Amino acid sequence: MNKNSTINIGLIGFGTIGSGVVTLFNDNIGLIESKAGKRVKLKKVVDLDITTNRGVDIDPSILSTDVNDILDDPEIDIVIELIGGYQPAEKFILTAIKNGKHVVTANKALLAKKWDEIIKTAQDNNVRICFEASVGGGIPILQPLNESLASNNIKSIYGIINGTANYILTKMTEEKLEFENVLKEAQMKGYAEQDPTFDIEGFDTAQKLIILSILGFGVYVKQEQFHVEGISKITSRDIEFISEELDCFIKLLAIAKISNGELDLRVHPTLIPKEHLLASVKDAFNGIYVVGDAVGPVMMYGQGAGKMPTASAVVGDCLEIINNMEKKVDYGPNIKSIDRIKNIDEIISKYYIRLTAVDQPGVLHTISGILSDFNISIESVSQKNGMDDQVVQIYMVTHEVLEKNVARAMQKIMDLDVIKGDVLFIRVLDE
Repeated sequence: MNKNSTINIGLIGFGTIGSGVVTLFNDNIGLIESKAGKRVKLKKVVDLDITTNRGVDIDPSILSTDVNDILDDPEIDIVIELIGGYQPAEKFILTAIKNGKHVVTANKALLAKKWDEIIKTAQDNNVRICFEASVGGGIPILQPLNESLASNNIKSIYGIINGTANYILTKMTEEKLEFENVLKEAQMKGYAEQDPTFDIEGFDTAQKLIILSILGFGVYVKQEQFHVEGISKITSRDIEFISEELDCFIKLLAIAKISNGELDLRVHPTLIPKEHLLASVKDAFNGIYVVGDAVGPVMMYGQGAGKMPTASAVVGDCLEIINNMEKKVDYGPNIKSIDRIKNIDEIISKYYIRLTAVDQPGVLHTISGILSDFNISIESVSQKNGMDDQVVQIYMVTHEVLEKNVARAMQKIMDLDVIKGDVLFIRVLDE
């Protein structure tokens, strides 16, 4: 480890975020060094492609295609990993740590999957790993959970933390467009990948929720242990009815709550009343709503992705490391005793239900009978014309009920000959 007054940094990955990091070092180096109290130098930038113009000034002599120019350089103190994915990112991060280098990463997928190994390796080698940019882009959330809110027992975390899904739902709400049309527009504008599955089916949100639950509750849960559900089944009719009749918005919500030693962790579309702070989070923005036993509710809001917001978090992590280099590294094991993770079947919530049925006498009576058989009480019901004269749309809101009962009732309703198409049920926000 370099012991002189200059901190040398190596950047692996010169893509969109990487070029943003270089821009920050170019434009704000004076501010960065004043806050670091010493000289800070971006010594090496590595990428497989070092010939494409990234639209940022960079000294060609610091560019390389050989990652070992960073990993094996004894003068480099901090390694920034921005290539994403599992491999070779995992290999690069672990090698950097074993070589005594601190690490900054935005790699939520790797952290969510390999948390135990990465943190243990960092602890064993007395180096720091910072990852503020892995959740919420430029929104400061992980450090506040770890420091400013550290004296609180965190009661719950609710997050709108995928900009693509939130953009799609916002456009569907404001312009009354169907999911497929908005998705195509989002892809054209660069808000959605050509294969959008990771974003629209909730997997990106789930990885971020894993990291939030680590910092918020001191427990590491793998993705396959909790319920993850996306937004692809939501229609413009759902959104219109929910907005106009129920005075709510639909958001893809990450939820983490703990009570009586039991962790409730899930990702799914959720009805949020319009007066709630989270309902104001629109377009590609993110919002994270934390409730602590002392501080009460706290809302963090901002750009959850993008070149410069994410680069801001990355460089902020570099400063965090620089200002704490002399302190001993201690990652725990501050892990709460969690008896078990609550199964989605065991949650109690209100539900919005939408189904399409043949327009004939007795259908609603049959449906109501099935709901009654599963102890489901209806708060409101509305029937509207369907896409043609042969069918009707039926919208219901239940009183609080066990999810298992709703799921079983919906399965039985779907088996009816008079039901056409999918049956949809969406949970209502429960704080």
